[in-house]
Amino acid sequence: MIAWPIGLYFILVVILIAVMLSLSYLLGQRHEERATGDPYEGGIVSEGSAHVRFSARFYLIAMFFVVFDLEGVFIFAWAVAAKESGWAGYWEILVFIGILVATLIYLWRLGALDFGATRRQRR
Repeated sequence: MIAWPIGLYFILVVILIAVMLSLSYLLGQRHEERATGDPYEGGIVSEGSAHVRFSARFYLIAMFFVVFDLEGVFIFAWAVAAKESGWAGYWEILVFIGILVATLIYLWRLGALDFGATRRQRR
């Protein structure tokens, strides 16, 4: 059967992970200083609680960033193959960028990109 190599590989991976975790636990350094458990990031000791509530707009803007950043990857991939795709590829990327611009204008008109506290009233 063909399943036994996959099973053997799975068992070997689990054993390797267990060995690596055990060795790092046994050979790793132990710190008992007072500041060991304090959160520390960027050279500044944090102040206040980490349980801050973010507005849903923060996540909305983060999603916009991810979507438009991913579109940049598609445009970069097109640029790499631009010579081979010819004029058909050129017109396709123009349509693609046109759809991106139309989406950005729609989001802007909807008020989804307003960062201020006041929101524009819909007409």
